[in-house]
Amino acid sequence: MVTAAMVKELRERTGAGMMDCKKALTETNGDLEKAVTLLREKGLAAAAKKAGRVAAEGRVESYIHGAGRIGVLVEVNCETDFVAKAEEYRLLCRDIAMQIAASKPEYVSREEVPAEVQEREKEILRVQALNEGKPAHIVDKMVIGRMDKFYKEACLMEQPFIKNPDQTVQGMVNEAIARIGENISVRRFVRFEMGEGLTKRQQDLAGEVMAEISK
Repeated sequence: MVTAAMVKELRERTGAGMMDCKKALTETNGDLEKAVTLLREKGLAAAAKKAGRVAAEGRVESYIHGAGRIGVLVEVNCETDFVAKAEEYRLLCRDIAMQIAASKPEYVSREEVPAEVQEREKEILRVQALNEGKPAHIVDKMVIGRMDKFYKEACLMEQPFIKNPDQTVQGMVNEAIARIGENISVRRFVRFEMGEGLTKRQQDLAGEVMAEISK
């Protein structure tokens, strides 16, 4: 039997609507974990359907960290001005700005990585593999796998989300799309760091940002 308490817990964990939560619990015979998975799968499907819709509204969110040591501006687009003004949307944009501050992506997605950069990285990885003594006939397959790692580090949407490393930034945005009901896309960002390019001590930026979040 699906109880109100079960529906409430599922809603708190997923952010989905009450009726969607009740339906998911009914379909999974009250299994909370399976219901979470079902809602996420449906959310991804819904996000995919909305991906082609025009998102020309939104907001430019700013985030300043460490008393002005790091600054981020990010443009996140949605479909309507109504959603752009909503608190949930503002918090989403702030999470994305914090992600950029902590994880230092270079591009929004792998589609933005210039061809010359991709070829340079592939060549470096190819030489590394050969220097490791890997057989030439498997080097190209290894390069493909290692390029995926490069994209996960360099591309914002493929990075592990700092608040939940078990999902990517794209997965987090997809869940927001499912909840809000509009297409959402990160268009561009810029990140400034005081003294960037100068020799300085290594710092755990992700740890610092998470410490600030938890205050």
